Amino acid sequence: MAGLKPGCICKGIKLIRLLNAIDEGADSFEAVARITGIGDGDCGGKRCRVKVEELLADRGTGEE
Repeated sequence: MAGLKPGCICKGIKLIRLLNAIDEGADSFEAVARITGIGDGDCGGKRCRVKVEELLADRGTGEE
């Protein structure tokens, strides 16, 4: 189901790409952004940053 959900509305990037980036070792919003291209759309990452931080927390990775 994650393949259909949006990860970055501004750039049309799906949630599955964010999850894959985290699974590949991305451990911060900046790392996920480098891999997927999120964060520089119309909102400047305001929407997707929150989602990425939640995903990182759920997976037990990310900055504390």
